[in-house]
Amino acid sequence: MILSGSTSLSSSFSLRPNTGSAGVSMPTNRQNVYTPESIAFSQTSTNRNVCFDPLTRRGGSATTNRDSATATLNKIANLIASFWAAGGFVAILGKSIKRILPIALEPFNTVAPVLSKFQLGSYIAMCLMFAYAEGYKGFQLKFSPLVVARAQTLKPFQGTPIHHVLLGPFYAMGLFHATKKRRIVSWSISTGVALIVAMVKKLPYPWRNIIDAGVIVGLSWGSMSILAIWFKTVIFGQDSGFDPALPQK
Repeated sequence: MILSGSTSLSSSFSLRPNTGSAGVSMPTNRQNVYTPESIAFSQTSTNRNVCFDPLTRRGGSATTNRDSATATLNKIANLIASFWAAGGFVAILGKSIKRILPIALEPFNTVAPVLSKFQLGSYIAMCLMFAYAEGYKGFQLKFSPLVVARAQTLKPFQGTPIHHVLLGPFYAMGLFHATKKRRIVSWSISTGVALIVAMVKKLPYPWRNIIDAGVIVGLSWGSMSILAIWFKTVIFGQDSGFDPALPQK
């Protein structure tokens, strides 16, 4: 009986799994052990691999917004500088038109002597001649596209010297920072116009009035052509491709 009890006891111990010192069962395969600490560490590692740094994402967005704002600011500054150059030159022409317009209209005042048929014919012919020679051929085909093309090269925050922007109307005329040929032509035209104006002022009535009428028609045509080309180029994006005659670097 004692032997059988010993045998039964030994059998019970041989079938019992490994135990610790406190009698608690210990698993034989330690690779399958999962404790609260190990689960928490595993979740933390996984989250660390898939998360995105919010500061990095916000920084990239801020950089993009800053670049977009800079590009918009440059575009607005270029537009203002271009309009100042072309529009400022038109304003100079407008001031000349305003000054000589009363003289050109003087023959049609009630107090002025009536024009003869020959004089009236000369008045009309002078207006037509200046419209074609000065307005169309001189301004619309040559000088107006030049003014607009040079005005488009003014970029205040992208390397253009400040005095080019401040003197935009004269820069657009090609009086400085242009090729040698362009500067000679521009200064020659400006000087020639000034001399012609001084000579016309000495002419008697109604010949001074007749020439002034032709000048007004030519300048008005030129002013309108500059504005039309500027709007077509800047607002509608139809670049004429005219050479701005910038000096070679």
